[in-house]
Amino acid sequence: EGLETLQASGEFNLDTGDTILGCRGYRFWRRLTRSGPANRKGGRMEPCCRRNRVSLTIALLTVSDTRTLVDDHSGEALRQRLEAAGHQLRERVIVPDDRYRIRAELSRWIADPAVQVVISSGGTGLAGRDGTPEAVAPLLDKVIDGFGELFRVLSFETIGTSTLQSRCLAGVANGTLVFVLPGSRDAVETAWDRLIAAQLDANTRPCNLVQLLPRLRESPDQPAGRR
Repeated sequence: EGLETLQASGEFNLDTGDTILGCRGYRFWRRLTRSGPANRKGGRMEPCCRRNRVSLTIALLTVSDTRTLVDDHSGEALRQRLEAAGHQLRERVIVPDDRYRIRAELSRWIADPAVQVVISSGGTGLAGRDGTPEAVAPLLDKVIDGFGELFRVLSFETIGTSTLQSRCLAGVANGTLVFVLPGSRDAVETAWDRLIAAQLDANTRPCNLVQLLPRLRESPDQPAGRR
């Protein structure tokens, strides 16, 4: 099922709890159905209230001067995980640590209406050639500040204070979700397994990023009644 499933369901469905209204809509549904925490596990709705799976189209970018598809273990880990989750891989590309080439590839995908999510890995450190955040930042319409904050909290459990050197980030560009991850396999697995996977699952409650995809291109001046 694609995004059409979300759009066809309307603003709110009392039978299933589906909503594109975000957290407020979910809380309203819980009041109406008197559904308490016992009906939730791990932030996801029980089967009686689950909506159809939404398959997203995702592009992967590895930033490295030396890796190839043969030894790009981080990119391969992401590919395996996104496909196991039911998403579709649009394209997988490796580019050197050059901010203009990084920006060119990302811009191409961001301009492609068929691509809903872009995930890059590599180039988020502090070395002179680590420039992925600088390449991505000018392209973003909004920054998802909580992503980098939560990632560093989770990474601290594994690598301690070394996590402060990670400048990973996430944001929205032209209605496309963009995630910028460190290049190590451990880092991409942590980011996907503990953050990204759940937010790209339409069944995650109370809020997930899939719910917002139909609304990410809204104009700030658009009347509320037409959303």
